[in-house]
Amino acid sequence: MATALTAALPEKTPDVQHLRLYSLYRLCASGMLLGSQLWPFFRHTFAEPAYVFWALVVFFLYALTVSLSFRHLQAKSGIALKLQTSVDIAVIVVMMHFLQSSQSGIGLLLIINIIFAGLISDGRFAMFYAAIATIGILLENTHQVIKHNQLGDNYNDYSSAVLLSISCFATAWLAQTLTTRMQSSEKLATERGQDIEQLARTNALITQEMPNGVLVIDQHQRLKHYNFQACKLLGLEDSQCLEAVRSQAALSLLTPAITQLLQTAPTNKLAPQDATKLTINNRDLGIRFHAISENIDNGVVIFIEDWSQIQTQAHQVKLAALGRLTANIAHEIRNPLSAISHATQLLQEDSIEPGTERMLQIISDNVQRLDQIIKDVLELNRRDRTNQEQFNIKTFIQEFYQQFCAVEKIDPHNFTLSIPEKHATIVFDRRHINQILWNLCKNGWRHSKQQSRSLQLKVTGDKSGQFIHMTIKDDGNGIDPKIQPHLFEPFMTTEKTGTGLGLFIARELAEANGAKLDYSSTASGTQFSLTIKKVIV
Repeated sequence: MATALTAALPEKTPDVQHLRLYSLYRLCASGMLLGSQLWPFFRHTFAEPAYVFWALVVFFLYALTVSLSFRHLQAKSGIALKLQTSVDIAVIVVMMHFLQSSQSGIGLLLIINIIFAGLISDGRFAMFYAAIATIGILLENTHQVIKHNQLGDNYNDYSSAVLLSISCFATAWLAQTLTTRMQSSEKLATERGQDIEQLARTNALITQEMPNGVLVIDQHQRLKHYNFQACKLLGLEDSQCLEAVRSQAALSLLTPAITQLLQTAPTNKLAPQDATKLTINNRDLGIRFHAISENIDNGVVIFIEDWSQIQTQAHQVKLAALGRLTANIAHEIRNPLSAISHATQLLQEDSIEPGTERMLQIISDNVQRLDQIIKDVLELNRRDRTNQEQFNIKTFIQEFYQQFCAVEKIDPHNFTLSIPEKHATIVFDRRHINQILWNLCKNGWRHSKQQSRSLQLKVTGDKSGQFIHMTIKDDGNGIDPKIQPHLFEPFMTTEKTGTGLGLFIARELAEANGAKLDYSSTASGTQFSLTIKKVIV
């Protein structure tokens, strides 16, 4: 599931707003012109001809009709819009002719008309409307000059008309320039918006394809974004995370453990740090916090990693070296080692002195030790070659217990077994689980007090009913705290005759079968736990 950053477009674009304002302006202008004539109308004294009043009534009704139906007249450069603007200019010029007492004030309405007309038409027809207004102004002024000259007045003043015409063209040019800049800014904003949206989609795609989980929370620890891998690692359904984002739920409702870990971090700053191990739903996870900015006021990004993958990456160099070493040991050591072993056996068959026999026995023991090291190292290359099968764990453990006690010659009273009566089924490689348990039990017996109930093998289920826990516990002195961090490293041993590969191979084989091997140690003994997923019937 991917979440995308989207922005809703406003319901009213700038053009619609300009149309609405233009319609409102037309209605107000016509209303004021009509209102200026209402008082003389009721007094039955007309400063202007009566048909001027009725013309203004018609113009007001026209403005009212257009205002109520302007949504049907929203074309930027349509014939209807050009015709409306032209009619508005013509009506104002006519009113200038008949309303001589308010001619200068009415003429200023032309400038407002040209401004709105320029904005609505994106500045393309501003000069056209200014030309129409100028023609009307000059014609009206020429008519006044001719009229006064016929009456014998020496009237030849074009100054007001010229100034008003220049004002119309200046306003048209200004409207066209501002509109061009506004369009340029709008285009740039649109491009930037598209870039941001594309970047958001790219980031969402990258986040979804990441092998690690990602959670984004705000300053109030509410979940804002996530990817599918985060839900998978946390054992959550995608629908749960999606509902948490939609309802802006707190992170603590989804993962209380991560919330508690976050609260222990510094409140003012979360710098990049190494992953912190956290167990959630019997799964070890690595948690890293990164503040979006210098502090957590803008939120936190939480990275969730599979701890087993972190451990795998940490051991890649060692595994690569061991892989190369395996091939060399198999070809370069085993053949001469076989020759040494055969020669030692031949010498031991002859009658020799006791001192020489002791030396030959030392050679034979060390040859066997080297051969065991070779077998263990070769086993590392077979960790991924699992032959998993489904079998009953109770039957397998009983057979293993009897065989182990017989081969290692351990009294059953010293090694106790506890198995639940309820049968459980697992999927595992029989050879691998036998090697893991044999190694753990042998180590436990060697470090125990080797008395009654010194070694215990117990099989239990967890509360969820999804996993089985096999615990091998001894009553020894525990593991030295200095050794514990290196316990599962290859060639790490405290025994003179040990290879240091037993626990390392045991955990590698467990992980190859999807199981987890862990331990706990105190002064009263050590306990190893093998957690295996149970087959749900």
